[in-house]
Amino acid sequence: MLDPVLLRSNPVELAQRLLSTRGHVLDVAAVESLESARKQLQTRTQELQNLRNTRSKAIGQAKAKGEDVSALMAEVAGFGEELKQSEVELERLRDRIEAISLGLPNLPDASVPPGKDEAGNVEQHRWGNPRVFDFPVKDHVELGARHGWLDGDAGARLSGARFTVLRGQLARLHRALAQFMLDLHAGEHGYEETNVPLIVNDESMRGTGQLPKFEEDLFSTAVGDSRRYLIPTSEVPLTNIVRDVILEDGVMPLRMTAHSLCFRAEAGSHGRDTRGMIRQHQFEKVEMVSIARPAESNGEHERMTRCAEVVLERLGLPYRRMLLCSGDMGFSATKTYDLEVWLPSQDTYREISSCSNCQDFQARRMQARWRNPATGKPELVHTLNGSGVAVGRAMIAVVENYQNADGSITVPEALRAYMGGADAIA
Repeated sequence: MLDPVLLRSNPVELAQRLLSTRGHVLDVAAVESLESARKQLQTRTQELQNLRNTRSKAIGQAKAKGEDVSALMAEVAGFGEELKQSEVELERLRDRIEAISLGLPNLPDASVPPGKDEAGNVEQHRWGNPRVFDFPVKDHVELGARHGWLDGDAGARLSGARFTVLRGQLARLHRALAQFMLDLHAGEHGYEETNVPLIVNDESMRGTGQLPKFEEDLFSTAVGDSRRYLIPTSEVPLTNIVRDVILEDGVMPLRMTAHSLCFRAEAGSHGRDTRGMIRQHQFEKVEMVSIARPAESNGEHERMTRCAEVVLERLGLPYRRMLLCSGDMGFSATKTYDLEVWLPSQDTYREISSCSNCQDFQARRMQARWRNPATGKPELVHTLNGSGVAVGRAMIAVVENYQNADGSITVPEALRAYMGGADAIA
């Protein structure tokens, strides 16, 4: 959530910035009307509260003197109902203003290029050279069909479209990738391995920005009157670990990593990447989350992105880093790098990791703070998240980049210890 002062003090300027950078339209007239009504009602409510307090004190003093307090009691009763109604209406106005605030995306960092969509993204650098094949390239679906290792038909029968069953050596390769990534981040990169719930409450979804704006993209479940959500990424539970917490300076930056299932309804994406495992309702990801001091979050963002790059380099997968433009960033991000891995079957790079600095946008929603030793006071932290990386897409990239003419797949050296020493699966 943006600083409320931005919305209250100059909604016109904020509206211009949101429209020019994020394509978001803010109803300035509605904001100004609500804010004017809130100020007037807040003033009247405070007047009534002060009146109640002074009259209550006068009643107590009169009773102590043995005086008749009936007139004072009648006066208190007379404005008591107005005070009650004012407090209810004031809360309603605050809720409406907060609802507008919760729907506003984060403002881009000054280093983010302007743009409306992915066409405005800027390539930062590339690593590795795409392999030149001397035989017809197959995609991961064709390669996975061998021995029935990748079975979309079974997934559809079990759950519907965009679910897949993995078997045999391909299932093991998928597991090996997740273990490799987790070991790398928890070992060399210094992230604390964390196991998190896959089902969270609405406060957690609101804290990281999935609610209320993106509810249609979420899977939810209900038991009795209790409604909870399946996580779209372990960013949600990892980041919300610090919700309503004041961290001491000594634990900063707090770095966590988790391997989890992820669930996304993918509303509005019908017809996109429906073949194979590129875009699934259920997938796995190794996530990195950092909770940082504000002055250090830019450096932490670069570090996190580099950790994700190391995964691809150890696997020998060509990739490029893209700096996303203002119109292509996620809702909560102020700056985002995407890593795109080379897929031979598509003859192009496809996203496999997204690393974002959200600064204090999520922290303000969660009231996640740290105690600044320079002031001794609690201040909002900065939160960062990044894929380290998407397991299914990494498997697709390995299968396609390491395929052989006979349909077998060479196992990258970094994964062989996780594959029982095998150098290939066939």
